[in-house]
Amino acid sequence: MAEVLVYVDHLDGAVRKPTLELLTLARRIGEPVAVALGNGAADTADVLAEHGAVKVLTADAPEFADYLVVPKVDALQAAFDAVSPAAVLLSSSAEAKEIAARLAVRIGSGIITDAVDVEAGAEGVVATQSVFAASFTTKSRITHGTPVITVKPNSAPVEPVAGAGAVEELAVTFSAQATGTKVLSRTPRESTGRPELTEAAIVVSGGRGVNGAENFAVIEALADSLGAAVGASRAAVDAGWYPHTNQVGQTGKSVSPQLYIANGISGAIQHRAGMQTSKTIVAVNKDAEAPIFDLVDYGVVGDLFAVVPQLTEEINTRRG
Repeated sequence: MAEVLVYVDHLDGAVRKPTLELLTLARRIGEPVAVALGNGAADTADVLAEHGAVKVLTADAPEFADYLVVPKVDALQAAFDAVSPAAVLLSSSAEAKEIAARLAVRIGSGIITDAVDVEAGAEGVVATQSVFAASFTTKSRITHGTPVITVKPNSAPVEPVAGAGAVEELAVTFSAQATGTKVLSRTPRESTGRPELTEAAIVVSGGRGVNGAENFAVIEALADSLGAAVGASRAAVDAGWYPHTNQVGQTGKSVSPQLYIANGISGAIQHRAGMQTSKTIVAVNKDAEAPIFDLVDYGVVGDLFAVVPQLTEEINTRRG
């Protein structure tokens, strides 16, 4: 069976959930070969093997931390040359999409971004995408070269399957461009204790109807009761009520959780573009004619300041 390269997203050896989802998808089209780079790369091997990786290629060098993107592209190209895979899969993070694009140019292949499914077809790997603000679902395949595909988080289940997980050191020769953009400093992001927005299984968002930064505490309380991430509409972000890093929408982040709860959000197309692929959508809005109700699985017409605290209390009661 052909091998499939999977780029590993990890932090000091702690593998992020989207990578485990990629391993599930990779097994549909071949044998997953994971590529882990940077500090702690070797520490990822056990988890990757538990989720089906037949081989783990690792490399660590100062360049991966000291410079942006290109050293990782060099390493992934070295892995590509060593394996000759049937496809290359990466998560649809901002950095991984840049790595994917640069790799595709180097190897002369086509690229598909933001896929929500991957499967083997009669003429090669077929990727499913949700396009035009999720109004259409398309199936595409690369017609030239080896498919390079980025996949949205939460597009596949995490399915543990034992793999050989043989660890091999990857020899990487860095290109002249590798040291072109140096990282001069880093500032750790303040942790909220909540999941990363784009990776969360549940997202609770607030919009214009929240009516003030101080009122987002109601949204946060519901999110915390569910172990969810907090999102915000563009209107709420533009008003300065919540950080731009939490914006869901066409000019913010795209999310595809198992459950999305929209509170006080009208459902403008800009917002829908960022969350319409969510598996189950619930909306709370006092306007019965709000466009969001055309999209939802469950809708509550009511004042969010009455509905949301009751929901939070009920969840805490049932969990406690």
